[in-house]
Amino acid sequence: MNDELGRRCEAALGELLQRRIRVNLYEDLVAGVGRGVDITSYPILSGLARLGPVTAGTLGAEVGLDRSGVSRHATRLEDGGLITRRPDPADARNTLLILTDEGESTVAVLRDRLAGIFEQQLRSWPSHQAEQFVAGLERFVRENHDRSFADIVPGTNNPLATTDQEAD
Repeated sequence: MNDELGRRCEAALGELLQRRIRVNLYEDLVAGVGRGVDITSYPILSGLARLGPVTAGTLGAEVGLDRSGVSRHATRLEDGGLITRRPDPADARNTLLILTDEGESTVAVLRDRLAGIFEQQLRSWPSHQAEQFVAGLERFVRENHDRSFADIVPGTNNPLATTDQEAD
């Protein structure tokens, strides 16, 4: 394999994951939804749909916010009737965030919109290239879903890894 592919992938993903790209996508996605859904609360709603009932801390770890940030956005979504809070049956000190039926319906609408946005973007591609891209992306996500950087590049090839002795 060409060593340059890793650098090209790094550059492309780095560009794709920049906040401005997400903001542009989310603005189109959430336009007109209301009910507390905006570009900042969408990741909370989407993350909750992926994870199911969770605490604000757990959801925050998934979406890259601290617990108080999640709680603030969750309050807006709760005011909009899209989520509710319930005591955690496993630990009464914690509160679970849970999608309401309206929240689930809203997520379904947003996922349909997002799929439509991507379909529109891929429509100009030759169909075999679009199929290859989606299959490759699915594989990339599947193979990296629960991996850390250390799992992918173990040992001395990983400048960020620590040895067992360094970690103690």
